[in-house]
Amino acid sequence: MKAMKRSTLATLINATLFSAVAGTSFSSIAEEATAEKTNQLEVIQITARKRVENAQEVPVAASALQGDGLEAASSAGMDIRFLNAKIPSLTVESSFGRSFPRFYVRGLGNSDFDLNSSQPVSLVVDEIVQESPILKGFPVFDTGRVEVLRGPQGTLFGRNTPAGLVKIDSARPTQDFEGYSALSYGSFNSLDFEGAVSGGLTDNLSARVSVLRQERDDYIDNRLEGNEINDATGGYQETAARIQFLYEKDDLSALFNYHTRNLNGKPIVFHANAIETGTNDPRPGFDPEAIYQDSVQFATQNVDTQGASLKVEYDFNEHTLTSITGWESAEIFSRADVDGGFGCGNNFIPGCPTDTMGPGFIFLASETADALPDHNQYTQELRLSSNFDGDFNYQVGAFYYNEEQVIETFGYDGLGANFLTGYVRQDQETTAWAVFASSEYQLTDKLEITAGLRYSDDERDFTASRFASPESTTANLTKSVSPSDSHVSWDLAAAYKYSDDINFFVRAANGFRAPSVQGRILFSDDVTVADSETINSIEAGIKSDVLDGSGRINATVFYYQMDDQQLTAVGGDSGNTARLLNADKTVGYGFEVDTQWVLSDNFDATFNISYNNTELQDDNLYLAGCFACTITDPLTAQGYSLDGNSLPHAPEWIANFILRYTQELGDGEFYAYTDWSYRSEIDFFLYDSVEFTGEALLEGGVRTGYKWFSGDYEYEVAAFARNITDEQVFIGGVDFSNNSGIVNEPRFIGAEFKVNFF
Repeated sequence: MKAMKRSTLATLINATLFSAVAGTSFSSIAEEATAEKTNQLEVIQITARKRVENAQEVPVAASALQGDGLEAASSAGMDIRFLNAKIPSLTVESSFGRSFPRFYVRGLGNSDFDLNSSQPVSLVVDEIVQESPILKGFPVFDTGRVEVLRGPQGTLFGRNTPAGLVKIDSARPTQDFEGYSALSYGSFNSLDFEGAVSGGLTDNLSARVSVLRQERDDYIDNRLEGNEINDATGGYQETAARIQFLYEKDDLSALFNYHTRNLNGKPIVFHANAIETGTNDPRPGFDPEAIYQDSVQFATQNVDTQGASLKVEYDFNEHTLTSITGWESAEIFSRADVDGGFGCGNNFIPGCPTDTMGPGFIFLASETADALPDHNQYTQELRLSSNFDGDFNYQVGAFYYNEEQVIETFGYDGLGANFLTGYVRQDQETTAWAVFASSEYQLTDKLEITAGLRYSDDERDFTASRFASPESTTANLTKSVSPSDSHVSWDLAAAYKYSDDINFFVRAANGFRAPSVQGRILFSDDVTVADSETINSIEAGIKSDVLDGSGRINATVFYYQMDDQQLTAVGGDSGNTARLLNADKTVGYGFEVDTQWVLSDNFDATFNISYNNTELQDDNLYLAGCFACTITDPLTAQGYSLDGNSLPHAPEWIANFILRYTQELGDGEFYAYTDWSYRSEIDFFLYDSVEFTGEALLEGGVRTGYKWFSGDYEYEVAAFARNITDEQVFIGGVDFSNNSGIVNEPRFIGAEFKVNFF
């Protein structure tokens, strides 16, 4: 077994941040709370059990981001990746850019880059599961709150939630007339507009219209001699809109939601041989705003998504019947210079001189495009919930899911000539259904028991057809698979109310991820299938309000064992491929601490920290490894052993600190807000290597502004910055051609003017 990796920087930062809060003198905080009882934290409402409840009373490890914190974190035109390290045990990354985000909770995620990949962290937006990785990139705007539920959520939320759930709820229509309009300008000639208007159309019908427009100029130069292009990539134009109608009369409510998105931009940038061999440092002279590519002029990323949902609820005397119908559709075409460089460096072109390639040596010139020309997802949930006044309540329901999609993969010569060398089409249909039941019983005045069961059935029909390949002389190839499985998920929890302000809980849960298929046969002949993965998890925690409501401390410890975890072996010296495999066992354990403080009339703070240890336990799990990096795993006749490795993109430490200051000034309020997030080092791939170990990342943001009222309007002017230290590190890589690297966003500075009207 390999020695556990430690992060000294993480320990120092965690100690410093905790001292900053604890060292504020809890005795002085208590004195201020006694003198001024109104300095209390707001009650955070969540819907972890599909009903609105106080987060402090729900026996689930949950965190929420809302209000000013959500607004500040998403400044600077950020896509959904702004959630990275903002909540305990949560990270988000992408090798596509503003689309195809990949979520990781407690170290569990999926690094697969194919368009039919599944993830163990589900994203649910406005109560509709977003299964396709392209649907997961819908912008976050005019949002009520973002919830993260950690641990298996299989009973109420179903398939593909063994790690947890990210849940986003949009602001709902209101009968009262209200809305806002916000315009900001910042670095790289970025222009962002966001607005909403809501109000009653009749006594029973209200509507809300929300819009978003974001633009950013290209700012990364292509410096390849003979193909010089100033401001070649890095920009985007994105538009999104949502319209909702809410009908309420007597015991009936119906909410209709239609939403659409269009993204016209560029894919994430790959920098060829950006990592110096034998280290994880940038090569000498590396500039994150400069590339040397022979195909950047063809780089593009176009995304179109749309969807609609209808939620109908009817309240009987003691029951509520809920129906949620959803439809989602996605299209994408994304083309990138994957090798990140130039030249005829290609193992299929004999005699290619190395001095005509670069930067550095490039084993395989690769330029590919992925497309989703046809995709439709349909979901239907029907559930009956009790509203008894007594000690017992329950809910039962049924769920149906169907998804059909066509995926296309294109290969090009990789030499900047725009010559098509390969084409693969994948056709996939997934059908799943489930029945579930959950109940809560108040055993005593202080003890509540929750139990749930869900039976799930999942079937998938998949066919991959290759019509041309840059590697194989066998152009025409067709392969089909039809994996299926069924599973019973469960959870059992107990919540003990020690006092009005302190709650203890313990929860055991089981979940699963349905079988997955990887059929990217452009560079290989193999269609791989991963069997279902299952997880058993146990956690215990405390949720407490302290100092007369001026402080809040929530803490959780957890342990899980995942059997047959689905893993993706991407790239390596086998080429631009992805291959699925199952690990015999994965073990994870750790803790999470989430705190909030009202320090005084003017200061409030939030601090959270999590520790996640993950370990693959499989004596027969091997990989061939990368093309040119330095692997530190044991080498055997079968390949490099992965036994004992931690999971990719799974930092041991995640911490976040927020401090907000407000002061009445004139007829308004001045505020200053700063937030800092930290994650320790990560491995990019399943194997351990020197070059593809990502450094620890600390990013800070600041927002300061002034708000004032005039009549029915609230005005706000603000200045903000993200990544204020301009720290850029490698957050991903490509290992099949060279030591290519991906870096995080640079510093961004901007200003905003906002109007709220009532």
